[in-house]
Amino acid sequence: MTGSNVESDADAEETLRERVEKWLSREMPIIQMHGGTSAVRKVDLESGEVVIELGGGCKGCSVSDVTTGNIEAELIKWPEIDEVTVRVPDARDSLGGPDQPESIMGVDRTEGGRGDWGSSNPGKDHL
Repeated sequence: MTGSNVESDADAEETLRERVEKWLSREMPIIQMHGGTSAVRKVDLESGEVVIELGGGCKGCSVSDVTTGNIEAELIKWPEIDEVTVRVPDARDSLGGPDQPESIMGVDRTEGGRGDWGSSNPGKDHL
């Protein structure tokens, strides 16, 4: 009997996840229209917690805070949801942040004229 309860909890969690995902695509088309993505990362039926992550064009978007606020404000009204977290990764995080000494591919940022005056200035001997 315990196994059937686990399965029904998993089914209920999946159903809530699916409902949230469908709601996001139906009610928040601006995410896709601006090249963004959305994913339900966590659904916890016991605590009522839902975690959503926005990505793609949402990273670094100036209105992503408005979008996250709208998502949170609507989903918190759902009776089975008590806490909503919407994460939008900072665009700089995927590059290691502003203090990263190298690019993602391990190439020095100043190589090839990407930030160092000397390497981007061919000088008077350049043909």
